[in-house]
Amino acid sequence: MDWTFYNTLLPSHVVSAGIDEAGRGPLAGPVVAAAVILPYGCIIEGLNDSKKISEKKREVLFEIIKEKAIAYSIAEASPEEIDEYNILGATMLAMKRAEEGLSVRPEHLLIDGNRARGFDLPVTTVIKGDALVPSISAASILAKVTRDRYCLEMDKKYPEYSFAIHKGYPTKAHYEAIARNGICPEHRRSFLKKILTDDTV
Repeated sequence: MDWTFYNTLLPSHVVSAGIDEAGRGPLAGPVVAAAVILPYGCIIEGLNDSKKISEKKREVLFEIIKEKAIAYSIAEASPEEIDEYNILGATMLAMKRAEEGLSVRPEHLLIDGNRARGFDLPVTTVIKGDALVPSISAASILAKVTRDRYCLEMDKKYPEYSFAIHKGYPTKAHYEAIARNGICPEHRRSFLKKILTDDTV
């Protein structure tokens, strides 16, 4: 991934932060967002959409990104906040927290997708930005690795749900675990309204 597409968005002198999230679709756990400011022209070999990279490669890139970034920040919105604000609202909350956590103030935000709200800085949304813009790709990897690590901790606390395997996503095995055990505090109740009964709460 190079900076060719970035050059169509902003002048090279503009200090921009790429922002992306991980975990909008799962039934459990937080939604995690990251914001990354990379030096203009910085090339990190293998950088791409986190979903297109193996777990092992993501772990390696996670450390390289943190080393090469001018600044980075990782934040989250909890399952309770997802239930309160809905997943879009909670995602924007996590992204805003990530942006506010940067040690360097950017001039512009580049956000993956087609929606952004609640930001005080100028914003450009980029569809498939995690595959086109280096800083967004870097943010997607930081968010994905952080959330996957969180799922490993969930698995230790609630082994009956096998969070380490499905990472909270709505798989058959996950639904079967909920049917057997009910829900745990990490579950997003608003995602499970159709199946919540007195037996699963």
